[in-house]
Amino acid sequence: MKMTFIGAAHEVTGSCHYIQACGKNILVDCGMEQGVNVFENCEIPVDEASIDYVLLTHAHVDHSGHLPLLYAKGFRGHIYMTEASADLCSIMLRDCAHIQMTEAEWKNRKAKRHSGVEKIEPLYTMEDAQGTIKRIVPCDYNKEIELAEGIKIRFTDVGHLLGSASIEVWLTEGDVTKKIVFSGDIGNKNQPLIKDPIYTKEADYVVMESTYGDRMHSAEKPDYVKDLADIMNKTFAQGGNVVIPSFAVGRTQEILYFIRKIKADGLVTTYPKFEVYVDSPLAVEATGIFQKNVFDCYDEEAMELVNKGINPLTFPGLKLSITSDESKQINFDDKPKVIISASGMCEAGRIRHHLKHNLWREECTILFVGYQSVGTLGRVLVDGAKEVKLFGEPVEVRANITKLPGLSGHADKAGLIDWITAFERKPDRVFVVHGEDSVCNLFTECLKIEHGIRAYAPYSGTRVDLITNTVEYEAAPVVVKKRVIVVSDVFTRLLAAGQRLISVIHKNEGGANKDLAKFADQINSLCDKWDR
Repeated sequence: MKMTFIGAAHEVTGSCHYIQACGKNILVDCGMEQGVNVFENCEIPVDEASIDYVLLTHAHVDHSGHLPLLYAKGFRGHIYMTEASADLCSIMLRDCAHIQMTEAEWKNRKAKRHSGVEKIEPLYTMEDAQGTIKRIVPCDYNKEIELAEGIKIRFTDVGHLLGSASIEVWLTEGDVTKKIVFSGDIGNKNQPLIKDPIYTKEADYVVMESTYGDRMHSAEKPDYVKDLADIMNKTFAQGGNVVIPSFAVGRTQEILYFIRKIKADGLVTTYPKFEVYVDSPLAVEATGIFQKNVFDCYDEEAMELVNKGINPLTFPGLKLSITSDESKQINFDDKPKVIISASGMCEAGRIRHHLKHNLWREECTILFVGYQSVGTLGRVLVDGAKEVKLFGEPVEVRANITKLPGLSGHADKAGLIDWITAFERKPDRVFVVHGEDSVCNLFTECLKIEHGIRAYAPYSGTRVDLITNTVEYEAAPVVVKKRVIVVSDVFTRLLAAGQRLISVIHKNEGGANKDLAKFADQINSLCDKWDR
């Protein structure tokens, strides 16, 4: 019964934890790294074809984005997540695959100008995403689920995103049972639309995030509607656009919720008939999923609107842009407007085109409404860059760069402390993950010194024996010397297929001799064909 920390160890993205127990191999999250990462992640200790289950805390790509890569390398187990997360992953993973394929195509076109440059393959394909989606098992909140003998799980609403959950995992080997709780991303309280986090009462071990473990949100609840209306009034009076780089899932829907209120109360007077463009097919689909899950996930304030027959996410002047032609037309319209587009950190997607058309205009506002990882274009702009490169060309930054204060889907330090101290008995150990290096260390010390909790912030590769509560292997941090973009090639996919074949052979041990002989003949026939 052991746990190894793979990703989001002293870093904010790429969440992934590996459990080996009851003869099964389990991953909790399998996320994509975003922005600049300081430390190298270790490899998953077993080949991907040997993984039996993945448990997903929520659909954000830093927790789910490498699931199709896992599939491409031979994984054929089941992926357990909440109903709403299953709905969101069905669109988000396809969107990720589309981005991977589009970027590879663009890089290959660019590489044609230089001889001797090898062709780049996408990290994974649409086929991998579709295969991953078929492995998803949707689960209800608050229901115990038996995965296998000795393994049970339960999802609890943690209030970070539609469908987000902390996951309770019970492991029993012989007469020993241990319970591990994975916090996932813990939600901020009093968010628009979705419910507050639900606390868990008991655990032997806790793996918890620490994204904002070094800071407090404002003591006063921000008036998001007023603040947003003020930004619009000022920008529209200058004849400019308000461009909002926004995460397509979660943050976009919150912004629509605020704008509906602004429209209903007539709070924008400088240009009251302003139009709002949601320029992201993913965001449009995600908004539909939010509306599908109102009864499971909406909070009381949002439900009051629903019960009055009011859709909290729509209003006069809302325009949904799906096709690339519709997206291009937005920038040919001279009227002041709001443009909401992905990605939220400006690393890919249509937002980069809108930045190209608006960054140099001093009458415009670029409004950031979410966390910006170090190394992303969004972080560069927030930090005050005077010039950036977009599509290989320099663009001067003249627009007003600002943030909507207090808007966060993550709990602050106080919220994190509230969550961990809600356990009725102190866990035997708390593992602190999903925070920048210094934040992980500071929050760990806070738990130890101020709250008497046995806390530990592992680096990637650290392995823990869950029965004896001992760190079996304490990994040292391995600093990234040079950022390398790793791409899969056809031969890598062939090796992955071979690993999967070995796994399938082992799973058939003890089968009928007649069937095993037939299987062996088929493999030998295939080898005869390709053995050159």
